[in-house]
Amino acid sequence: MQTRTAAMLALLLGVVAVRPAVAATPSGAAPFTPAPRAAAAVQQTASEAELNALTSELAAELRCPVCRGLSIEDSPTDLAVEMKAVIRERLEQGESPDEVKAYFVGRYGEWVLLKPTRSGFNAMLWTLPFALLVVAGGGLGLAFRRWTAEAAAGDGE
Repeated sequence: MQTRTAAMLALLLGVVAVRPAVAATPSGAAPFTPAPRAAAAVQQTASEAELNALTSELAAELRCPVCRGLSIEDSPTDLAVEMKAVIRERLEQGESPDEVKAYFVGRYGEWVLLKPTRSGFNAMLWTLPFALLVVAGGGLGLAFRRWTAEAAAGDGE
């Protein structure tokens, strides 16, 4: 075990020691630049990673029609896999995330959105709980005032 650790340490030190020597270029020599194809491959890999991330993000915002409570990202069903492929395909074609969502809303209705928009009838659903809390708090405040006023009037007699 100690020999293995020593060998790993020696290898690591060797790599660290050689790296600055490799990176240094003689004066007047042009620094290494990757070939255009290699640069394009790196750029394509980066855009591929961005596309995967955006696909996963959108899939997490859409509800699976089969599972009902799960997003497309979390659902194991075949339909969810197909919907995720459609999201990726539409993004590759240059559609914006909002256009992709609009496509699915057009097919399945606004129900497919895990976070519904806050406009129209949905705005009432978003604000109704808070409005009920305010009304209930006001009602309790008035009831408490009446109760304390009646208690004070009863003590005076």
